[in-house]
Amino acid sequence: EVQLQASGGGLVQAGGSLRLSCEVSGFTSDNYAIGWFRQAPGKEREGLSCTSRSHGTVYVADAVKARFTTSSDNAENTVYLQMNDLQPEDTAVYYCASMGVLGATFVRSLLAGTITFSGQTFDHWGQGTQVTVSS
Repeated sequence: EVQLQASGGGLVQAGGSLRLSCEVSGFTSDNYAIGWFRQAPGKEREGLSCTSRSHGTVYVADAVKARFTTSSDNAENTVYLQMNDLQPEDTAVYYCASMGVLGATFVRSLLAGTITFSGQTFDHWGQGTQVTVSS
């Protein structure tokens, strides 16, 4: 059974940083992708980054790429989201999610700009971690 455990959220002042972790388990191969999303109250879910485990390719959304980076520790089956210069508008619940065998293709399509980044094609979700940025 695929499971994702997101952690690392908290309360931080504007301008601060947080690193979120997504620990992944249950996959029997490397053929999957991990996405980071967030959802603020009253707003639509927003895709932030997506990493192909098998190919190592990474997409970060334009809206956050100047401040957010993503990395992976394959030995620990963990994907990180490093968030710098956090602002009050970054306050949201942050989720990680996985996509199976189409993950590498999905990331390539994101990088090529041929698809929009939504969560509909992700089939397993972590429980979410709250990030609150005070002004």
